[in-house]
Amino acid sequence: MKTENVSRAVLAGGAVAVLAAAALLYVPEQADRTPPPAPGPAERAAKAVNAGGQAALPDLGALIGDREKWLRAHPGDEASWATLGAAYTERGVRRADPADLPRAEAALKRSLAVRPAGRGNLDAQLGMAALANARGDWKTAREWAERVRKADPKRWPAYPVLIDAYNGLGDYKAAGKATETLTGLHSGAAVSARSAQLYRNRGWREDASAAAADAVALAATDPDKAAALARLGDLAWERGEPAEALAQYGAALGLVPEHGPSLAGRARAHAALGRTSEAVRDWRAALERLPLPEYLLEAGELYEALDRDEEAQALYERLRTGSWPGAEVVLGRLDADHGDPAAAVRRLRAEWARGHRSVQVADALGWALFRSGAPKEALEFAKRATDEGLRSALFAYHRGEIERALEDHGPARRHLAEALRTHPSFSPLFAPRARAAVKAVGEPADVLPGDVRGEGASEPEGSGKPPAPEGSGKPESSGTVSGSGKPESSGTVSGSGKPEEPGKPE
Repeated sequence: MKTENVSRAVLAGGAVAVLAAAALLYVPEQADRTPPPAPGPAERAAKAVNAGGQAALPDLGALIGDREKWLRAHPGDEASWATLGAAYTERGVRRADPADLPRAEAALKRSLAVRPAGRGNLDAQLGMAALANARGDWKTAREWAERVRKADPKRWPAYPVLIDAYNGLGDYKAAGKATETLTGLHSGAAVSARSAQLYRNRGWREDASAAAADAVALAATDPDKAAALARLGDLAWERGEPAEALAQYGAALGLVPEHGPSLAGRARAHAALGRTSEAVRDWRAALERLPLPEYLLEAGELYEALDRDEEAQALYERLRTGSWPGAEVVLGRLDADHGDPAAAVRRLRAEWARGHRSVQVADALGWALFRSGAPKEALEFAKRATDEGLRSALFAYHRGEIERALEDHGPARRHLAEALRTHPSFSPLFAPRARAAVKAVGEPADVLPGDVRGEGASEPEGSGKPPAPEGSGKPESSGTVSGSGKPESSGTVSGSGKPEEPGKPE
């Protein structure tokens, strides 16, 4: 299962934009007018981010070391503190290393202490916005980034950060407007990538793929091109084309052999193609390189599907006990499917109350409610997730199972079939369950239900079928019948009493 949360590659793109703005002020010292030597790692990193692209991680590390050394001798340089903070954020996101985020916060606060926000320190404010995005604190990110936008509406690096924040909050209209403004202010791979993200969220798959291909063509560095190729692979995967996705991930890994998102993408594509030994190998490499919480969950579910329960539980436990800023959706799904669904409801309801109302939170909360035994309330959130525009096999599967539990057989049949039509192998664990659920729901009844035919209507003459017995307005469910007389869903947890009444989606 590929989680539908805001991707770390996109968040890294936002951090890159901030670093681009801050690094414009970074000029290496040069003693004379002799021809300059070949750029060193720190200079290469500054050049890459000035263009809005990704620096190679070793070069990014060199830039961090260079600014740390400079600041020991020049602690009053607020611009270098802002550059250092933005670089820490980008590295933390790209390496999935939470330890870099407190370092980023300390550097950015030092920049603001030297030159406060009220005196126009826009670089540090934008750095604080990118840091909040990296932590999944979308409201704080929006507040910081909007201050920068209001102070300088033509400052293009503010818009990728704003787009991340708006998407995290579920404000897709504002994200669309910010993307349009960005395309009018700047061009290049980073802007094409944002356009691809916008089109994907709207369900415009062909447009998303075209914009992602433009990002590949415009990428100026190998890391940037690898990220763009991985995005193309993700889009192919979501369309249910694992062979095409595999080709794109392979091309990315040809440029950056340890590219974590491409290793993870190749793992899921191999699993969908039935190459499980290769999938396991790639998941191990991906987790060693980039141990993101969504990758831990996805790899664990592959192991569970292969009946390798001990390895699956080890990954789930690693996820439960780790420090994962901004991973509430993943942790909620972990609890809903592999732990305590009631705890998942509490966690995800808190996210919703914080104003984090993306389709990802809506889907996860709806599924957790269903798993905790509240399918009626769950359906409201599932509808919110599936009606927004994003075409997700996982979301459609969740909605179909919720509708099946409610005996809404027509909608359940439609959404379960949609999940498998969108991607027949969307998850090694849940795609087989979706196929079983389609069989359980069965084909539509030949006889129209009584509430459609009208009370007392009879079969047409010559149909060869007896009149429907009284009270048979709904076809029988093929699921197991519980003691309450209602069919039980395969995912519903019973026996825990009535769950808390959840908040309704606005």
